[in-house]
Amino acid sequence: MLDKTDWAHLIPHAGTMCLLDAVLAWDERSIHAISEGHARADNPLRGEHGLHAVHLAEYGAQAMAVHGALLARARGSETVRPGMLVSLRDVQLFDEYVDRLDGHLDVRAECLYADDGGAQYAFRVEHRGRLLASGRAAVIHPSR
Repeated sequence: MLDKTDWAHLIPHAGTMCLLDAVLAWDERSIHAISEGHARADNPLRGEHGLHAVHLAEYGAQAMAVHGALLARARGSETVRPGMLVSLRDVQLFDEYVDRLDGHLDVRAECLYADDGGAQYAFRVEHRGRLLASGRAAVIHPSR
């Protein structure tokens, strides 16, 4: 397990906007992270009615960012590489609000394609084995 202190400096998300708490497992193609931030009152995505499930796409996108950062670090780079989320596809939501769920969320992402210009991943977010959200996301890395 990799605690947030191990990788948070490698991604552009900071403070409460860094939504993931730990990485349970990762390899060349995929990542499994967890988060309890969905239930926190200071969650920056939370609205007046709670945390809507549509925001779970951001949890998936952050798992993508952490995965890319861990891969880059394994290749010797410790620099934050900014990315822009440019596409969400086939997003399915299976609950309306998720902030009342106890315990942690399991956030998984699988790399479908990646190169220097960007990446595409499939993601899914579960709670106690029940699927809450899934989809595909694409990110580009703007040239500096």
